[in-house]
Amino acid sequence: MVQMRIVRRTVLALLVAAGAVGIIRAQANDPQLEKNLRQLFPTAKRFSQRTGSPPHFEAFAPDPRTGTDTLAGLAFWTTELEPLERGYDGPIKMLVGMDTKGILAGVIVVQHREPYGDRSIERPEFPAQFKGKNIRDPFKVGSDVDAVSGASISIGSATRAIRNSSRRIAKALLTPPSQ
Repeated sequence: MVQMRIVRRTVLALLVAAGAVGIIRAQANDPQLEKNLRQLFPTAKRFSQRTGSPPHFEAFAPDPRTGTDTLAGLAFWTTELEPLERGYDGPIKMLVGMDTKGILAGVIVVQHREPYGDRSIERPEFPAQFKGKNIRDPFKVGSDVDAVSGASISIGSATRAIRNSSRRIAKALLTPPSQ
């Protein structure tokens, strides 16, 4: 009986690990991911595979002074960093880009199941308003983030996911600015 439980747990752990490897490999060969990363960082010469803790992608661009590739920014999935943040009808998967100073390079809404998509996060105006936003900004819907009538749950959730995941990445991976 005890041996059977151990075998079941071992098999389950192996299946989970294999699934994770499959997801990582699929992301590595995902042309849409590459397109989205290029949209966030148009001057980037190359991108890393998903790496680190918290998980992220690194964008490298040539330094105009030296010509060598330097870290230009980081990109990350909000659903990996804020998995419990939900919109009206489930998670809102967004790819967020941020430069090395904590300024958002952009937000791409990749997947959602919102019933108010055409009046909500799906409209290009929603993610566009985050480009150039500092992670130290309040991210308050109705104040520095435009609200959309009829979609308050989704807009609030998406905004919190962007704010919290951006700040988590910055805290873990960026050097704070000197005073």
